[in-house]
Amino acid sequence: MNNTPLPAGLRTWFVIHFAVDLLVGIPLLFFPEVIMPIIGWETIDPITSRIVGAALMGIGIESWLGRDASIEVYRAMLNLKVIWSSSAIIGIALGLWMGGGKAGWLFLFIFVIFWFIWISYWIVIERQKRQGREK
Repeated sequence: MNNTPLPAGLRTWFVIHFAVDLLVGIPLLFFPEVIMPIIGWETIDPITSRIVGAALMGIGIESWLGRDASIEVYRAMLNLKVIWSSSAIIGIALGLWMGGGKAGWLFLFIFVIFWFIWISYWIVIERQKRQGREK
């Protein structure tokens, strides 16, 4: 698996993910009381908002730091990204079902897009891994 090439475009998506996570994470971490009303969030829990901001920044910064890593590191990060986005999709969908704010639809859309990106690359890497074992 060490000599397996990284799927085309994956490194670029990690850098894009870094930028998006920081773009959303920094305001949530430092200014949730200002940002959340702008996007239509009426009830604001500053601790929960900051935890989400911190999680986004942690995952995003690791995407940047690991952008030149081996395929094994990418595989581990893809596992994290698939689990994180899957969990977020479930959480947001449940929140919307229970009457959550309209901004939740935007977050749901973003997480679904990234989930499709991450799961597709995860599948490619898993296939490469299996093919490497079969040789």
